[in-house]
Amino acid sequence: MLGEFGAAVAQERVVVIGAGIGGLAAALRLAHAGLDTTVLERAPHPGGKMRAVPVGDRAVEAGPTVFTMRWVFEELFAECGAELGDRVALAPARLLARHAWSRDERLDLFADIDASADAIAAFAGPREADGYRRFCARSAEVYRTLEGPFIREGRTGPAGLAQRVGLSGLGDLWRIQPFTTLWSALGAYFRDPRLLQLFGRYATYCGASPFTAPATLMLVAHVEQAGVWTVAGGLSGLARAVADLAAERGATFRYDAEVARILVEGGRVVGVRLADGTSVPADRVVCNADCAALGAGLLGPEAGAAGERLAPGERSLSAVTVCAEAVPAGFPLAHHTVFFSRDYRAEFDALLRARRLPDDPTVYVCAQDRDAAGAAPRGPERLLLLVNAPADGRDRPLTPPETERCERNLIRRLEACGLTLDFASSAVTTTPRDFDGLFPGTGGALYGRAAQGWATTFKRAGARTALPGLYLAGGSIHPGPGVPMAAQSGRLAAAAILDDRASTARSRGAATRGGTSMR
Repeated sequence: MLGEFGAAVAQERVVVIGAGIGGLAAALRLAHAGLDTTVLERAPHPGGKMRAVPVGDRAVEAGPTVFTMRWVFEELFAECGAELGDRVALAPARLLARHAWSRDERLDLFADIDASADAIAAFAGPREADGYRRFCARSAEVYRTLEGPFIREGRTGPAGLAQRVGLSGLGDLWRIQPFTTLWSALGAYFRDPRLLQLFGRYATYCGASPFTAPATLMLVAHVEQAGVWTVAGGLSGLARAVADLAAERGATFRYDAEVARILVEGGRVVGVRLADGTSVPADRVVCNADCAALGAGLLGPEAGAAGERLAPGERSLSAVTVCAEAVPAGFPLAHHTVFFSRDYRAEFDALLRARRLPDDPTVYVCAQDRDAAGAAPRGPERLLLLVNAPADGRDRPLTPPETERCERNLIRRLEACGLTLDFASSAVTTTPRDFDGLFPGTGGALYGRAAQGWATTFKRAGARTALPGLYLAGGSIHPGPGVPMAAQSGRLAAAAILDDRASTARSRGAATRGGTSMR
């Protein structure tokens, strides 16, 4: 490539640290734009938290299992000259999830609001069904208010958000109740404690408690109603599809390549050093590690200021997961089923105040071999079972007896609702300590900073940092956790790099032949 005056200009080099979905989205967009893009991943495969683990002779999805906000990936693929549907097989789910409190208390929610309202009327009465319809209308309003100025844009501060919506939109911001907790807001729509529990669980989608999370998280209801899909090959398969497209567009992937340090010279990023001592030069670096890893200095002191140091109480929840092959009996599992504890407040008091596992946990089960309609396969099924846990994997890891007690309590909650499991092989259990090992610096927190109060929404770092050449992506970065949000963070990081390059090029274009800057 020749520069303005005939001199050779090297292609700009970008290193992406981490092949989680945020890093993958950034790498795809940057490689398609023509940048020399290298992805360095410490694991032997892409995906980050979107991972599968071997159980017996099969692979069980061990990370996220719900696919929503399809538009994020449709836009990402379209920006890079591809069609999402050509690369990933998706099936829409009519049944969103099945919920159970006991052998006799079950409620299904559907993508169709009317079908869900009818189910709620039969379960809890017509008043609760009316409250559900009003709740859906409000959740849609919350989403519409935040999608453009917050989810799609890079500004994270209250002033930036207010400026983005303009004077006409300030009333909308006030109506979405940013200063109210989710639990308090739900009281305006529901009286049945089971429904409060069901819709309060949306806070756990970002690792928070419904008793402290902001009411804006009710937007999750609208996101699910807008579409939930099952993904052929699971969400780890979606990650592979993004990685494959990025490689086709020119990105280089190096697996089993752990980055030990972000290199800085002259006040700006110049590359990274791997754990084996080799260096990879770069003009810009996208860090897809958790912000807490940066803040803890795990990638060098110069980059540490771009991260954050979180006390245990500021971290989002972790989990204990059990990946298994089993034959279920006594309960009609759906693809997604939630078995609720008898006392939600006591459960979160144990998790976040006592910093221990609850004796009666809420259990999420993903029956991965059931289709969108919930049809059961023959023989053992692949199951992911999950309970929330404090993110204390580094500070106070669970002892073996605590883990065993957690597994017994999990099974007891399932049996209380009529479900028994006949395990076909040894299960694989992952604890907060294991998650901290997989994602260093987090303590096992799966969603970065916990959503506690309205202000935490704006405490997440954005794509740009104060260190020239360093950009951030991932679930701990704006706009937040979850597969589509993390992917959107990667799109925002790539957009920031491309905008900054364009700005630099314009500045260079103003130079005279004598080299005197016109800036």
